[in-house]
Amino acid sequence: MAALALASAPYLAQAQTPTDPTASEAPADAAPPVRSGMSESVAAVVNDEIISTYDLAQRMRLVIATSGVQPTEQNLPQFQREALVGLVDERLQMHELHRVEKEQKMSLIADDQEVDEEIAAMGKENNLGFEQFKAQLAAQGIGIDTLRAQIRAQTSWSRWIRGRYGSRLRIGEDQIKAMQERISSAAAKPQYQISEVFLDANRVGGMEVAVNGANQLVTQMQQGAPFSAVARQFSASATAASGGDVGWISSGEIAPEVEAAVAEMRPGQLSKPIPVRDGVYIIYLRDKRSGSDATVVNLKQAAVALAENAPQDQIDAASAKLMALRAKVTGCGDLEAQAAKTPGVVAGDLGEAEIKDLAPSFRDAAQNLQPGQVSQPIRTAAGLHLLAVCGKRSGGQEAMSHDQIENRLYGQQLSMIARRYMRDLRNSATVETR
Repeated sequence: MAALALASAPYLAQAQTPTDPTASEAPADAAPPVRSGMSESVAAVVNDEIISTYDLAQRMRLVIATSGVQPTEQNLPQFQREALVGLVDERLQMHELHRVEKEQKMSLIADDQEVDEEIAAMGKENNLGFEQFKAQLAAQGIGIDTLRAQIRAQTSWSRWIRGRYGSRLRIGEDQIKAMQERISSAAAKPQYQISEVFLDANRVGGMEVAVNGANQLVTQMQQGAPFSAVARQFSASATAASGGDVGWISSGEIAPEVEAAVAEMRPGQLSKPIPVRDGVYIIYLRDKRSGSDATVVNLKQAAVALAENAPQDQIDAASAKLMALRAKVTGCGDLEAQAAKTPGVVAGDLGEAEIKDLAPSFRDAAQNLQPGQVSQPIRTAAGLHLLAVCGKRSGGQEAMSHDQIENRLYGQQLSMIARRYMRDLRNSATVETR
């Protein structure tokens, strides 16, 4: 997860504090214990480095305060598991970064100034200064060093992954073309605007754990926990940093299991957990639109007003005036400027419309003209018109540009590399939980 995992900090003021994992059957809203006098024990050992129960309790408070999910007897084990998994991953990341620093004699770890700048930015999002934000964390029983440790690990690791692999990634033109073809072939199919939470089964301890965790999160979100806050703290997808926002997608861009579920949903609906090969998705369908194989055109016009029963000599005069104007116009860019020089001619922007929705007198011209071309004079009940086609595209979802496709593929590949890297670190590490 990226360092933006705490962008949901406005929920700090409403969050309750979790049970101390070292205490038995304490109520979920118990007052947070302070460090002095607290009995600490070992929660886990990661490559000989200890994670204490105090560290775990602190991280649990941080996860709860920033997820918007209220702690209950049922979901506290999930909070504890997520907190412990996060701490273990960060220890592994920091061990790897220190190893690379020593081996390559380079600086990778974010310094105190960088970390505090991140915290100050979080405070600013909540209209709080650094000290006010620190005090608000303390009111929830969260020490500022707990937040610093999380941000330091996330910022340093994200920078290392991008620096090591980002410059090596090459998105080929064949990949971009293949995606363009997929998008084009799906243009007539329904399109969905979604947000996602993805629980990585390998990360959380297996598919059964992931499904159970997803069920608990769905219940919490149905009771009011903000989707974006839950995504930032629990999702293993690269979209976690943006609150799970995926944007508009069409057929073929998501896992078949997810696509089948989304096709049955209504805008504003939250899905049940959707198991896939390597984890579980929770989807929020923000909007849905029908695909279209229709063509959308952007039009401008220049016109001479004429009565419906105008005599032929007036029609001929208006036609000659528009033909003279047409000879001077090079396209949409100067249609209005040239029309302004011609007495009796009024020009304007007609905006975008699907060709099938145009008046019959304009429909054929819009269909046959290419962008930049101007029609012959067209007679309507209101007068004579020159129609200029300024743009033409397929209906439904706007086609992604070459750069947008390249950026999406780049992000997907970098996210996949980062997940594999972490999987390898976990597999080669010695991790003991108590």
